[in-house]
Amino acid sequence: MRKYILALTLASLSVASAASAQAQRSGTPEEQKACTRDVQRHCRAVIDQGDFTILACLKENRSKISAECNQVLKNNGQ
Repeated sequence: MRKYILALTLASLSVASAASAQAQRSGTPEEQKACTRDVQRHCRAVIDQGDFTILACLKENRSKISAECNQVLKNNGQ
């Protein structure tokens, strides 16, 4: 369940065109791995509240998340 939510969260990070969004439905395994621990550590309380809530949580905790997860956010325009 957590991997599914994280995958959806990473998919929602994309600010690319609709065609690109269709082609990439979830984050890469590397992106998922980069942020899984941060989601569990900093966003556990909101993990069942949807993708955008998890994304907002990661952004709110940006100073606390790992450099790798922060780079995933940056790479996806966040």
